[in-house]
Amino acid sequence: MERRFLDYLIITLKGLAMGAADAVPGVSGGTIAFISGIYEELIATISNIKPSLFKILFKEGITAFWKEANGNFVLALLSGIVISYVSFMQLAKYLLENQPVLIWSFFFGLIIASIYFVAKQITKWNIPVIISLIIGASMAFYISILPVMATNESLMFLFFAGAIAICAMILPGISGSFILIILGAYKTLSDAIHDIDIKKILIFVAGALVGLLSFSHILKWLFKNYHNITLALLTGFIFGSLNKVWPWKETLSWYTNSKGIEEPLIQKSVSPFNFNGDNQLLFAVLLIIIGFLTIYILEKIGSKK
Repeated sequence: MERRFLDYLIITLKGLAMGAADAVPGVSGGTIAFISGIYEELIATISNIKPSLFKILFKEGITAFWKEANGNFVLALLSGIVISYVSFMQLAKYLLENQPVLIWSFFFGLIIASIYFVAKQITKWNIPVIISLIIGASMAFYISILPVMATNESLMFLFFAGAIAICAMILPGISGSFILIILGAYKTLSDAIHDIDIKKILIFVAGALVGLLSFSHILKWLFKNYHNITLALLTGFIFGSLNKVWPWKETLSWYTNSKGIEEPLIQKSVSPFNFNGDNQLLFAVLLIIIGFLTIYILEKIGSKK
């Protein structure tokens, strides 16, 4: 079925949501793609980028190439992601520094709803599916408690950080930005975007492209051959990531970044009643509900369509 302009506008809006999510350490743009119904098309489109695709360009022309590459979909989605990621990263940084409990509460609600709607797509539950769910949850939880590495300014390191982080960005439940924080590359990239350091930005993008093209083929194969097991694994990733977005945390140790500013190194989740400071419990619960309803409403709209 041919898409209308309105359909591509909606895809761009989904891209905006994905970019905003990926800009927040702890939230995955892949989760947004999953619950908005474009995840498998996204993976199939990315994995279709191979030498045979470019043969079409030279033999049949740009129109055939654009259609085979699903170009309109890519352009609409990527426009939203890039605009949102670049603009929202600074806002996310401000909110994380000034209102951490409230922003984490909202995303906690988003992820709780995501777990239900992603798991609902599993058509048959059996032992391998349950084991995949447990493995996914365990892996994501382990990643969420890893300590942060010191900031690294190396260009080669930034390339590999981009390749690793982009794999996380397209996995529901695992945040690409959080992976960048663990690797010590989040601050470097944030500063590069803020200072418009084209060289560092291009190095990161090159690494991301290499990682994306490689990893998408694996995901496409998994969906084709082990659909329910793959869905269970991804549901586990989302479930295990809840520890990272828990709103109330206690900082156990700090580290000094390259600019001499102290940042949290190791944190653990605590009860809101044991939180050292204003737990903002009423507003936090309200934002958890709003986050949950946001996904619920989006899913219902998508289902009707």
